[in-house]
Formats: sequence, structure tokens, C-alpha cells
Amino acid sequence: MSNFRDSTVVIIETGRTHIRAGQGLHDLLRLPTVELPARVGLRRNLAASTGENGASTSNATSSAKVTDYLVGTQLDEALAAGQDLIVSWPFAEGDVSDYTQAEALWKHVLFHELKLRRAQMESPIMLSFPAGISRNVSERICQIFFERFNAAGFAILERPMSQFYAAISGMQLSGVVVDVDEEYTDVTPIYDGFILHPGRTHVPIGLRDCLAYLAHLLRSNTSVMAALSPADNSPSPEALQETLLELAKHTWQSGLIKALAEGEAARDLEDEGVTDIAAIVVAGKERAVIESGMKRRQNAKAQPAEQARAKEMEALDLVTTSFRGMELTLGKERHRFCEPLFDPSLLDGVPGVQPRGDPDLRNPLQVAVGEAVAKADVDQRAYIWQGLFVTGEITNHIKGLGAALSGRLAPYILSAPDVQSNEVQPRHIKTLRVPDYFAEYRDKGDGLAAFLGTSIIAKLAFNDSAGKNYVSKADYANKGPRTILGMSPTLL
Repeated sequence: MSNFRDSTVVIIETGRTHIRAGQGLHDLLRLPTVELPARVGLRRNLAASTGENGASTSNATSSAKVTDYLVGTQLDEALAAGQDLIVSWPFAEGDVSDYTQAEALWKHVLFHELKLRRAQMESPIMLSFPAGISRNVSERICQIFFERFNAAGFAILERPMSQFYAAISGMQLSGVVVDVDEEYTDVTPIYDGFILHPGRTHVPIGLRDCLAYLAHLLRSNTSVMAALSPADNSPSPEALQETLLELAKHTWQSGLIKALAEGEAARDLEDEGVTDIAAIVVAGKERAVIESGMKRRQNAKAQPAEQARAKEMEALDLVTTSFRGMELTLGKERHRFCEPLFDPSLLDGVPGVQPRGDPDLRNPLQVAVGEAVAKADVDQRAYIWQGLFVTGEITNHIKGLGAALSGRLAPYILSAPDVQSNEVQPRHIKTLRVPDYFAEYRDKGDGLAAFLGTSIIAKLAFNDSAGKNYVSKADYANKGPRTILGMSPTLL
């Protein structure tokens, strides 16, 4: 029987490019307290002595030690100082390319960021990891956490399942998870609580490509270019490109972008009409509503010229944003941010975009999702379409991406339902989002779904009286690393 206290449980969400972690489970599941890029750095002089000579994303191993790698703020400071480093991303391919690098990252999270002590480790650990890893990889990861970190208990949860658990309610156990990362977008169909591995796929396009595309579009904004590249003091092409990328990232993080439906003009996504006072109080938005009302009354007293200018900006969908001490006016081009996901050909010739991955997988996202679901049995597809969940960091600042994708999936749905002759044909698509009753995650977007879902499963698994959903120290001592294959929520 489990005797772990909720306050000791550790959650580690490991993605392709980011790691998020936190300790303790509470009545209100909290946000991660640790977030860092899933990268390590090795000084080139050490790399030469250990045989490494390039960035490691392959299965090549090295003789470098865990302590040789720089992680977190140490790596950030070394890069800022211009040190000669080899930067590696051990999880970039959705697997583990180097176990020493992976251990360095997890060790940094546990003992440096969370301040745990190996000799007095009382914490069970729930690890969320990309789907599809082999049994050998699962066993090796289990071995690292018990033998190197002295974990009190351990379990692995596949990342798409953790994301899905954060969004579902009731008995909805089927759907398709679309996870937009920095360079790849993973598509994972799920039926009745199990991942359909033959349908898993990915598209070699992600957030970084969307940023590069918006930076490219901003070059056509004459007012922006006049401010960033004045005729009397033009920056170098490289410096200008870097500035445009920063402006694109600033625009995205400021929440100035809306995901558009196919062929649709920009619309105001803000709700209008009757104010739901109860909902406002529950959401803690009383002050914001009051300030908004005061602002409207002040605007009503504004000069006619100011009102005319405001109406013009609203009609043209213009916004003004502060960037590097400048006030820049952006137009509707900012809403085209997500277009590369739905039409990868738009990236051809865009500065800063490097082709990656298998060219045959460079499909529009709607095609990848449609083909993934099509690999399920015919009678399963209607249930899967009832749970379309789009997540990833991009959704933290852009609302409506799931609805935009849903509209583009219309060719895979029966347009004129005929119940008698098409009993199993899907008729509509339902999009999911993280529910508002997770108070800490309200207004945070859906990008933290993996951490939230991992926390939910950890609360269930480590409080299981039978203790069959995680590996205890006693289990590991008796059976070794292979125990993880039969005692983990991801592998049952």
C-alpha cells in the first residue's frame, strides 16, 4: 500500500525541447515551479578530449561525464559570455539520444532546482515522456531514476496521454492530441484510453517556423520597417532579421494574434453582450471589468478626432505595441502567424527556415491529423473525432487554434449525414480545452496540459492502495529495471 505524502510527489514533464517540474500535489493542482530548455552544453575542449565534435541529436554516445555538462542558468550564462560550447538536445527526436545528457538534465532539476537530497530521497517521481519509446529505453530510464537518483518510487506516463487527461471530462476517453512544439508537431490518436501507435505521426513544422514566417511578413509593413531600419542608420541584414524575430515573438507573447478559420477575415474573439457577474467573480476578474468600464467612459469623453482614429484602427484591425522603446503599429498580417501549420509551402524561401525531418512528412497539419485518424478502425473514428485537443506552447498565447484546425478537417467529416446508410461515419468534430475549474491554469492557455495531466495521474497512481501503477524501491530491488514494463500507467 502506498504511504507517500502528496507533498513529496515530484512531477517531471519532459518534452522535445522543454522540461517542466514541480514538487507536491495540492487540492488545487499548481503550476510547475521549474521550467528550462531541454538542452545541455559541453565545452569544446572537453568535447575534443571525449570524442564529441558536434551537436548531439543522434544515438552516438560519448565518454563525457554528467558533471561535464552545463545545464540551465549555467549554460545560459556561458552562451551569453560567448564561450565555445557544443549544445545538444537529447530529447529533440522524441527519444533519448544520449543517456548521460538526459541524466544531467534530470539531475539538475531534482537536486539543483527542486533542492532534493539524494541521500534522503523520500519523493516518488512521475515522469511524462514522449510516446513510442522502446522497452529498452523505458528500462534504462527506470534504472537512472532508482540507481542514480535514489527515487522512492517511479512511473512513466506517455506525454500525449498526460495532455489528454488534462482536457477530458466524464467518460470521454477517445480523441486526438496535436502537440505543437518548437520544431515538430506531434499527432497522436487515442481510443478508449489507449494510444493507437500505428496512427502516431509528426509534422516537421512548429512554433519556430511560425515566428520566422511572421518576421518575414513584417518586412512588408512599411511603418515597422521605417522604425526598425531607418535610412540613416540601417542595421546589418543579420541584425535586422534577429530584430524582426524578436518582434514576432513579442507580438505572439503579447496575445495580439488570433488563429483564423480557413478563408476567414480576422474577428474579435472577445465575448460581448450581457455580463455574467457570477462568472467574473469566480474568475477573479472584478478589477479588470471595473477598469474596462472606466476606460469606456473615458473614451466616450474623448475628442472627436481621437474617436475617429480609434474607429479607424478598429476597422483596420490595427494594434499598437511597445517594442524596444518604440511604439509600433501592426496590421492584420500578424493573424497569419499560424498559416505555415496549414500550408507548409508558405515557408519556401522564408529567411531562417531550415528544412528538417523527412520531406514526405511535410504535410499540412489537417492532412496529418486526418491520415492519423484514418488509420484507426472505421467504428473508432467517430469517437476519436469527439476529442480534438491542440496543445503546445503556441496555445499559451493564441486562442482558437483548435477551432481553426477543426474547420480545415471538414473533408474528413460527413457533410450530409444519412443515419440509415452511414451509421459509423463521423458527423462532427468536438474540440477540447483545459477546463476552467483548474483554477491555477485558468487563462494560461493549453500549453501546460502535459504537466497538469501528469499531476492528475500522479495523484491517482501514488495513492493507489494496490500500488500497481508505479515501481517501488522494493519492486525494483526484487525484479530490476524490467519492473517498469508491468507497473506503470503508460505501459499497462
